[in-house]
Amino acid sequence: MIAVDTTRIAIAVVLGGGFGLGVVLLLSLAPRWGAHSLSRRIAPYLRDVADVPGFGPAVAAMPSTAGAGLRAVADRAGRLLGGGESLERRLNQAGWTVDAATFRARQLGWGIGGLGAGAVAAVALALLGRSSGALVLLAPIAAVTCALLFDAHLSRASRARVAQIEEELPTVLEFLALCLSAGEGILDSLRRVGEVGAGELTGELRGVVLAVSTGSSLSGALSRLAARLEVPALSRAVDQVVAAIDRGAPLADVLHAQALDAREDAKRSLIEQAGRKEIWMLFPLVFLILPLSILFAVFPGVFMLRLGIV
Repeated sequence: MIAVDTTRIAIAVVLGGGFGLGVVLLLSLAPRWGAHSLSRRIAPYLRDVADVPGFGPAVAAMPSTAGAGLRAVADRAGRLLGGGESLERRLNQAGWTVDAATFRARQLGWGIGGLGAGAVAAVALALLGRSSGALVLLAPIAAVTCALLFDAHLSRASRARVAQIEEELPTVLEFLALCLSAGEGILDSLRRVGEVGAGELTGELRGVVLAVSTGSSLSGALSRLAARLEVPALSRAVDQVVAAIDRGAPLADVLHAQALDAREDAKRSLIEQAGRKEIWMLFPLVFLILPLSILFAVFPGVFMLRLGIV
């Protein structure tokens, strides 16, 4: 009887979901729902000049009313989850060109997708006759898992990009020092490094050169770069370079010293990582190899004692 009721409920969910999807598609074709917002209509003409607020890849593909509603829900979810500063820092470190609200909207979309996938899986299992009370928890668990996986993807991307920037920093600093020793100015040296290099740090330096070309001061642009990325080695190097620019100190010597410090930091982090890997290598040794060795050493003697040979 319970299986029959669960099957009927599953069929009702499938029919109701199809009906709801059809209603949403019909509403999306209505003029009020289907019309694009003003910011999206004028964005192609202003995109090269300034970023239009509210025009993002997560909301741009939706109707204006639905996009605004999703963005409001994402803002509320961000306030409930907290960590706005941490999220902005990870977005900047990962190099993603989205703001916190757009990221929350995408995370909410992943959660809704996981909820739908879990619901479809629960309905399919119910139709196959494998119904149980745990199927009710399948959809919310899938939604939470998808949302957490999207956040973990951002964290992994930010850590990978920070590691790449730290790896590129000594080479970039030495190249800048070489250009300065050859007689070029600091801005020309940054421009040359940005043109020659192809890494993450050189891309950020191209942004600094562009900011200086549009009217910002070099010290302010470098300070904003360090504050946005929040990489300790890069922040120290930028602080020393800004202090040298303000005081008129020789920049080549400062950059050589910072490159040496960055290499020492990289060597220290490599030694620490090797120590952690060495500890992790003890787990298979203790829990796999050592028990097998003890088993091979003790089992023959136990077997012979049981047979009465000894």
